[in-house]
Amino acid sequence: MPHIQTISPEDATGELKKIYKDLVETRGKLAEIHKIQSLNPDVLVAHMDLYMTIMFGRSPLKRYQREMLGVVVSAANNCDYCVNHHEQALLSYWKDSERVKMLANPDKRESASLSKGELLLCRYADQLTESPSENTSQLIQKIKDTGFTDRAVLDATQVVAYFNFVNRMVLGLGVTFTADEIKGYKY
Repeated sequence: MPHIQTISPEDATGELKKIYKDLVETRGKLAEIHKIQSLNPDVLVAHMDLYMTIMFGRSPLKRYQREMLGVVVSAANNCDYCVNHHEQALLSYWKDSERVKMLANPDKRESASLSKGELLLCRYADQLTESPSENTSQLIQKIKDTGFTDRAVLDATQVVAYFNFVNRMVLGLGVTFTADEIKGYKY
């Protein structure tokens, strides 16, 4: 149960009703993360624009790599809502639930059939999440040495920062999910 009031789709009017309708049309359904922002529709729209650009926009990172980073960050933050949502998204690419579960566990990650560069990106996501003031220059250089470009590192950093932002909103406001709610989105 959220810690603040939300506006249900049935009670939405005006601009919020239109936003909800657009989200259902483009994403397949309305998520609890959308509803928790219903008291401030302008921010909900800006949030979704940011999300769509970071996660679906042009990038040297593949879509599954961005979802992978979202799972890693969310697991580090103990944000079950985002872990479950983005494990589902990653499953649409990997088709292997055991591999996805390994990714969320740093002790099993090496067994998830990731490239050296992807493992380093996961390590970077963990470090930036858990110790954001720690110097990342050597780790970034190792990531680049595996073939990732500066733009890929920037995009990875934006994914990590985005998920830290959303995880804190979810955890701080008590957003929860049901098994039905985490499935059925358009990836």
